Amino acid sequence: MSDPSTASIVSTPPATMPTEAGSGAPTNAGLPDSAKKREKPRGLLGDAWRDLRRKPLFWISASFILLFVVMAAFPSLFTSGDAVNGALSRSRAEPSADAWFGYDVQGRDVYSRVIYGARASIVVALLSTIGTLLFGGAMGIVAGYRGGWVDAVLSRIADIFFGLPFVLGSIVILTTFNGSGTDNGEWTIMGLVILSLTVLSWPVVMRLMRSSVLATKEADYIVAARALGAGTGRIILKHLLPNCLAPLLVYGTIMVGSFIGAEATLSFLGIGLKSPVVSWGIMISEAQNYIRVSPFLLFFPSAFLVIAVLSFVMLGEAVREALDPKLR
Repeated sequence: MSDPSTASIVSTPPATMPTEAGSGAPTNAGLPDSAKKREKPRGLLGDAWRDLRRKPLFWISASFILLFVVMAAFPSLFTSGDAVNGALSRSRAEPSADAWFGYDVQGRDVYSRVIYGARASIVVALLSTIGTLLFGGAMGIVAGYRGGWVDAVLSRIADIFFGLPFVLGSIVILTTFNGSGTDNGEWTIMGLVILSLTVLSWPVVMRLMRSSVLATKEADYIVAARALGAGTGRIILKHLLPNCLAPLLVYGTIMVGSFIGAEATLSFLGIGLKSPVVSWGIMISEAQNYIRVSPFLLFFPSAFLVIAVLSFVMLGEAVREALDPKLR
């Protein structure tokens, strides 16, 4: 005869043993905690990150962007040359082992100027993008959530700014506050360029945010939060904003590349950044008269400019495909 205690132990299944289907107990009760965590559903950003990691285009563009950001933050890591002062004795000297990109008209090292030029171009683009997203996004949230006459007034104001030609509006703003008779410092000039880019670009962001808010504010979870007594601020910050950021992330990434090109365009026309500020647009403007005799003066800053713009545009395209469920 067997021991009753032993029989009870043998006949009783372990608490963590998975039961058969239809018993009502969870089938993953015996799985370790790490397996349970892996089975948790991912959100929108989690799915987007999983898709981005599989795209070579994302890693290539992100690597170039990281390189340009480090170059702008720590230019001394890439060169020890002087980007401002030069010697006329080596004016327009061609690339060599001593100067990889040659020397410009004033005998300054082109390689050092290209490295230091990344700072002004990227700083202007990033700050302009942040300002545009904050101001345009705020206007879009107010217009879309309030509706009525508030939406009508803000939309008509946005239409006025949207109708201004970009180059013409920039010329008016920059020549008014940064004319030939004014003596502004480096950061003042950069601030004026950032202001002009922000003023002329916020209506697009406002329209994107407004359309996202209009499509989201009548969702069931918004209605439930409003019925439970949630205030306007809580609904906007906790519910509307996180679910409306996807289009802005995509557009903001592409906008950085566009603003790098816009800053170069304004500097090339002579109404943007000016010497002694070092930027790619200024270098291209100074090299335009020597394109036949010294094409390297134009080639190297233009190549860095094109690579930077393409990197941000490709990153924005990869993010758009990752955030759009229809393109997965």
